[in-house]
Amino acid sequence: MEEKKSKISYFSTNITPIISVSLVLLLLGLVALVGLAANSLTTYVKENIGFDVVVDSNASQQEIDGLKRLWTKAPYVSSVKYISKEDALKAWEKDTGEDLMEVIGVNPLNAEFEIRVKAQYVSVDSLNRIEHSIKDVAGVESVKMHKDVVEQINNNVKSVMLVLGVVLIMLVIISFVLINNTVRLAVYSKRFLIHTMKLVGATPGFIRRPFVLTNLLNGVIASIIAIVILFGLICYVMEVNPDYASLVDMTQVGMVFCGIVVAGVLMCSVAASLAANRFIGLNYDELYTK
Repeated sequence: MEEKKSKISYFSTNITPIISVSLVLLLLGLVALVGLAANSLTTYVKENIGFDVVVDSNASQQEIDGLKRLWTKAPYVSSVKYISKEDALKAWEKDTGEDLMEVIGVNPLNAEFEIRVKAQYVSVDSLNRIEHSIKDVAGVESVKMHKDVVEQINNNVKSVMLVLGVVLIMLVIISFVLINNTVRLAVYSKRFLIHTMKLVGATPGFIRRPFVLTNLLNGVIASIIAIVILFGLICYVMEVNPDYASLVDMTQVGMVFCGIVVAGVLMCSVAASLAANRFIGLNYDELYTK
């Protein structure tokens, strides 16, 4: 019975700090997940950008096979697709409705390779080096690089990541300030108890310990609440649009959840320690003015 009353008393006293901290941690978790999703989306977009290699019309089958082997082994290639002259002609007829063989009498199109590059190689400098290394390879007539698109995407990605980074840093600072104020109010209500403990000879560490442990527990409970809400939101979003499931994998979600727990525990325990130290250092008269 006494244990039950103790639990009820704990939650009635700490319900406001727990809810406040859980909302702050929920916001941090949302920003972290948005950042991870944006990074995954950026990687997906980059890996669907590459370049096209036009095969020389006089290239032999041996040279074409050599080009296939070259891009199969190249470290910068994520995928390669060979489009023969016949396939290129069929694609032209499908897209335009025009029969070039009937109009011209011959197939004027060249075979091509569509090369998709790994995300880490999607930059103007990397593409320039790749272009320089393959433009004189036997069987290659020309290389079509999409450098303008790559530069624009990289600039947009930098801007988005910079904004998300600034927002995350600001949220961390604001979160700590809010949590610190919440914990400080909880400790403030017991400032006279702290003074009484000082009078009976309690050491600062002894006085500080229960406040730190209580708020550490508050941080764990608040983290669990934030994680449950976040997990519910993730399940809802995946149910509404399953394509979003590929943006953030469960390993990354697990890392975010662990980060929420660590942030909740650290912020609450540090804030409790700072608040307790503040009131431990006050004399009796200052308890009424501080």
